[in-house]
Order: sequence, then structure tokens, then C-alpha cells
Amino acid sequence: MNRIVSFPHLGNYSVVFDYFLSNALKCNVIVPPATTKKTIELGSKYSPDFVCVPFKYNLGNYIEALNKGANVLIQGGGGCRYGYYAELQEKILHDLGYDFEFYNLIVDNHISLKKGYKFCKKINPKTNIFKCGYYLINSLFMIFYIDKIERYIRKNMGFEVNKGEFEKLEVEYLSSFYKRDGLGKIIRNYFKYKKKFKSILIRKDDNHLRVMLVGELYSLIDFNTSYNTERKLIKMGVEVYRETDLTYLLIGKKLRLRRMIKKSKNYIKYNLGADASLSVFNSLKAAKEKYDGIIHMKSFGCIPEINAINIMKRISNEYGIPLMELSFDAEDNEVGIDTRLEAFYDMIEER
Repeated sequence: MNRIVSFPHLGNYSVVFDYFLSNALKCNVIVPPATTKKTIELGSKYSPDFVCVPFKYNLGNYIEALNKGANVLIQGGGGCRYGYYAELQEKILHDLGYDFEFYNLIVDNHISLKKGYKFCKKINPKTNIFKCGYYLINSLFMIFYIDKIERYIRKNMGFEVNKGEFEKLEVEYLSSFYKRDGLGKIIRNYFKYKKKFKSILIRKDDNHLRVMLVGELYSLIDFNTSYNTERKLIKMGVEVYRETDLTYLLIGKKLRLRRMIKKSKNYIKYNLGADASLSVFNSLKAAKEKYDGIIHMKSFGCIPEINAINIMKRISNEYGIPLMELSFDAEDNEVGIDTRLEAFYDMIEER
């Protein structure tokens, strides 16, 4: 059988997953279409009602990929209930009549390199640990560089003189990964585009608005699942800070979790699960550094973030910093989200 591999869509990182699979395994890859209203409608139709939104989006991603010809699916998410999606998603898809292979790369609710390598050997017996390791390193560099560029964009795009320059260059930068370059070219490309981004003319005064985005990783990373809330806020002329990205998930979380809890000891005594401890820590950071507001974004039913909500409200009240909560589900209306976002912007601007 000619194996055609696919995976859940995850914002800009899907280009990295495509790069690794295509190069390390020399297999055909179908990148699922960017998540849309159709994606969640498909996923919601066959999902349990009260499961969290990433499950519904992922299931919709799988259905769209299978309809395009994929016959091998991967699930590699963990850290919360996400780590238990695979078995139920596989059963739902088989019950719908799809014929495919399903590989769950999770062990103890975290992605397993051992299971990942076994998957690679299954798809391409000719691959080896050195080849997989090389392209894994390249992929990690891509993730780190994407995150560095995105941080610069969030900080400065709202103040560009010629509207659209940042987004146009961002598309060009992400497209460069499809050239299947080696590590040296990936590094040179980053510095080349970093220079291009910094050459974009911006006009930022000292009184510009700053907003901290906190919340659940999936809602923050995949713009389309949250109606592009982050970009809409940036285009209003706001400097946005968001620490939650794959660099944090892969490296920063393990190195900093204990220190974050210690620095937030007046509010939390232990890890709240998933990314909720970071939500509390960065809310406190925003309050102490005089940000103009905090926006808390999560999928409906995200238990760790629900645990963090009252703590963040306490921080908001004690420091007098505005806090808006956005919870996303299949029934959401983009117009309603936009109206709340505009009202929040008007309020912090008036303050």
C-alpha cells in the first residue's frame, strides 16, 4: 500500500510537520486544510457533545485529510485530556467507514520519541535513527525560528506604516520551508528574514497599548480556532505578548514550571495542569509590568484553564488590570467575539 500520511492542523507549525515527514520518511504527506467553520462542523457532528474543542477540530482535520486521500493518521498531542484523544478518534473514524492506519505517539500523556521512531520505521523501513535525528533537529530549529519571528510580529505589526507588509513577508518566510533545505540553509534563512522583518517601517509612540494573551495552547496557537482574535487585536494597533508557543511547550515549560509556581506562590501552590499555571504567572507578570489588559483564551470545557479563571480574576481585582475571558466552541459566533473584542479595546484605550 502506498502510504499517505496526515496529522491534525496546528497553525503555522503544520509546515514543520510536513518538512519532517517528507524528508525523514520520504513519504507522501497531505497537510490538512487550515481549520475553518467547516472543519469544526464536521468534527462536532461526530464528537461527544461536551468534549473540548481541540478534539472536534482534530477530528474534522482527520476527516478532511481522509477525504483528500490520506490513509495514515498520527496523533501526538498530550499534557491534558488531549493525550487521551487518539483511541476515541480512531474508533469514531473507523465507525464512519474510513480505511486507514492510526498511530498514537503518546505514552503517559506525553509524546514518546521511542514510539515516534517505531512509527518512522514502520512507514519507511529504510530510514535510520541518524536520518530521523537530523531532520528532527532541523524541525526543532524551524519551530524555534518561527516562534522568534512570530514574537517580533506580535510586538510590532500593529504599528507598520505600510499595512500588510508583515503578513506578506510572513507568508514568504513560511513558504521557504517547503524547499526542503538542510540545517545550514534554515539558519541562514532565519537571519535573512529577521533582517527583512526589522527593515519594515513602524511608527510606535510611547503610549501604545499592550495586552497579554494567556490561556490554552491550542486556542492561542491555531489562529483560525479563535477567529483570528490575536491578529485582529494587533491590527487595532496593540502590542501583544504571548508566551505560549511550541518553544515554550517543548523546552520552557519543563525548565520554568517550578520557578513560575514559586513566583506565583501567593496565588498557586502546585501545577494546575496543561498551561494554566503559565496563565496565572503571565497574568501576574502583566499586572506588575503595567500592561493595559489581559485576554484569557481557552476552548470550552478546558478544565485546567477553568481552574485558573478565579485566580486571574483575583489578580485583576487586586492590581486593577482589565481581564476579558474568551471561551471558544462550535456554537460561537464570530460577530459576537468581534463585538466583545472591540468593546475591550475601547475600554482599555479610554483608561
